[in-house]
Amino acid sequence: MIEVEVVGVRIELPSNQPLVLLREKHGERHLPIWIGTAEASAIALAQQHVVPPRPLTHDLLVNVVHGLGRQVVSATIVAVQDSVFYAQLGFDDGTVIESRASDALAVALRVNCHIWCADSVLEEAGVQLAEGSEEGTEEAAPSTDEEEREMRRFREFLADVEPEDFDE
Repeated sequence: MIEVEVVGVRIELPSNQPLVLLREKHGERHLPIWIGTAEASAIALAQQHVVPPRPLTHDLLVNVVHGLGRQVVSATIVAVQDSVFYAQLGFDDGTVIESRASDALAVALRVNCHIWCADSVLEEAGVQLAEGSEEGTEEAAPSTDEEEREMRRFREFLADVEPEDFDE
């Protein structure tokens, strides 16, 4: 397993399809995952540390887990098949629950736990970004200077790629 971190949520232009970009914590590869709009919002809100006045679905899940005396200790991207990413949430008692990747990431950001990715997933769907242009995506969340540099490289990559390119 390789530890990854969430770089940010972006909107791919011109399709307006949201994606979340992960990066190896100690490496050069990135993992783009196309996700739904609701999940993109949930991840962006968590990244910005926004606490809604009433719990959203992922906040509710975290509250239920804590209410039952458990802790989420990890989120792991375990597989990719036909451009669909599969994940698991790990709990402090050793329980592992299957999850969509986007939901696992939204929960992980709320509880500040480690995010892992199977080596095979990064081998299959990971990309190395080249320096490039500003074309291709627009931001859905504020980013740091480092994120901006990485997103410039990612935008160049996105200029020539389609979601189908990740199919086997």
